[in-house]
Amino acid sequence: MTKQYLDLARTVLETGATKHDRTGTGTKSIFGHQMRFDLAEGFPILTTKKVAFGLIKSELLWFLKGDTNIKYLLENNNHIWDEWAFERYVKSEDYAGPNMDDFGHRVLKEAGFKAIYDAEMAKFREAILTDAAFAAKHGELGNIYGSQWRRWKTTKGEFIDQISDVIEMIKTNPDSRRLMVSAWNPEDVPSMALPPCHTLFQFYVTDGKLSCQLYQRSADIFLGVPFNIASYALLTHLIANETGLEVGEFIHTFGDAHLYLNHIEQIELQLSREPFALPKLVLKHPEKSIFEMEKEDIVLEGYKSHPGIKAPIAV
Repeated sequence: MTKQYLDLARTVLETGATKHDRTGTGTKSIFGHQMRFDLAEGFPILTTKKVAFGLIKSELLWFLKGDTNIKYLLENNNHIWDEWAFERYVKSEDYAGPNMDDFGHRVLKEAGFKAIYDAEMAKFREAILTDAAFAAKHGELGNIYGSQWRRWKTTKGEFIDQISDVIEMIKTNPDSRRLMVSAWNPEDVPSMALPPCHTLFQFYVTDGKLSCQLYQRSADIFLGVPFNIASYALLTHLIANETGLEVGEFIHTFGDAHLYLNHIEQIELQLSREPFALPKLVLKHPEKSIFEMEKEDIVLEGYKSHPGIKAPIAV
């Protein structure tokens, strides 16, 4: 798995076009790429840097619960969505702290501002965890992944549970070409804290094996893609377990695949490292429904990696 990922990173580094982006950071980018992973060969998690599998598990379970509030993530010590919730809060009428205009870029560029930002973020997190009313109002991220997966609102005011529906279709009509789940809802995009980057996935059943293909419109290669690969590989395992199938392939298809310009040194360090063998995914309680799974039920055996590499997130 690491080879496919490193090949992508090297291709973008060597041939990518320099482009402007929403965050103002700048990227090297290519358009259109595909990676394929045979899940029988091991669980496709990066070994050239340590990837926090605990965060991947809690985020995916959060999606599957249909949750869109960061309180569950904070309760599980997962901070990967904090910045987007915090940005919405500081732009609201309720925020009365220090000026946080353009805070994402100021953290990187202004001496002394990071300490102010960190203090305000700490207060925000504590309020989410301890004040139910505050959490309900300011922990919400809009109708992002969990909402679209489990409660897609129709024009009739009804709701579609796409995950439950696709599981039922896999069980009853595995040859269907409609085994699809979409997170891209054009009506809801403007109200989301972050429009879906991984927008659409489709399942395919053959020879008793379940494969999944993801289309990702926008892919942050250094920080985001390692999480996306492991998350959808895990989702494929969970859906296969739920439907009585073995795992086949995870196929990752990209639109805009990019390296942020402030991640170049980090990706070059990764490219200099030799990959280790892939670990094995184990579901400790395979009898549990996908909607009953907890973090502790999902473990990686034999995960060996190089040390983690820190890099700033572009908000």
